[in-house]
Amino acid sequence: MSHATQTSGTIDQKAASPRDLEADLLLTAATRLQAIRDGWDSKRAELDAALFYNRQLWSIFVTSATSAENSLPTGLRQNVANIGLFVFKQTLSTLIDPKPENLGSLISINRELAAGLRGRA
Repeated sequence: MSHATQTSGTIDQKAASPRDLEADLLLTAATRLQAIRDGWDSKRAELDAALFYNRQLWSIFVTSATSAENSLPTGLRQNVANIGLFVFKQTLSTLIDPKPENLGSLISINRELAAGLRGRA
């Protein structure tokens, strides 16, 4: 990788807004879950790690949304917390009874929220 490309990548990361970074993380989690769903027989072993990654991400969102210091409107904060609770419940259900169809709602939620964060919802 050339120095210019490395520098450009560093600048892009620093210039990205927090919303864009959150959207990227959500899309990363969705992509991992989608790959497992699409290649269930060969990628099933990656499920626990992908669910853990997604759960960590949502733990951060829920913790931030429920923080007293969060300046977002109360209704929006409650929505994020409620979606997070659904994600946690769906994750637990999938860990207990792993099936590729259980991943659809987690993938959709992450993609839709990422689109919303980027203003494309």
